[in-house]
Amino acid sequence: MSLVFGQIEPAVFQAYAFWAAVLGLKMLLMSVLTGLQRGSKKVFSNPEDVKPGGKVAYDDPDVERVRRAHRNDMENILPYFIIGFLYMFTGPNVTVASNLFRLVAIVRISHTVFHVLVPVHKFRGISWAVGFFTTVFMGVRIVVHFL
Repeated sequence: MSLVFGQIEPAVFQAYAFWAAVLGLKMLLMSVLTGLQRGSKKVFSNPEDVKPGGKVAYDDPDVERVRRAHRNDMENILPYFIIGFLYMFTGPNVTVASNLFRLVAIVRISHTVFHVLVPVHKFRGISWAVGFFTTVFMGVRIVVHFL
């Protein structure tokens, strides 16, 4: 096993670990943001959580916007974690790999900003596409490398 992990350039691993941690923390923050939105709107998903003046509802547009952004993270960041990890085993250039990891993290953060905080469909879509196709690029590189 140490032979396999010995093939990863330490600087590539460091970049992956840093940006994966940033994205992991970002996803955790989405849970907090959902809770804050629910609390401020007094809209809860479980009857036992309802506070005075609140209600159980599953269709509040503001809460659902945050939940959709969180779901989009799960649909895109979780595959990135796997693909980015495997990409390190292809022997990528340190600068290229570091910038790919950085790019995915920055556009996923901007996707959330443009989805939840400053809803701008065009920029949200661009952010999503850049992250998606960067991850696809790494996935294709993995497949070609191990073909």
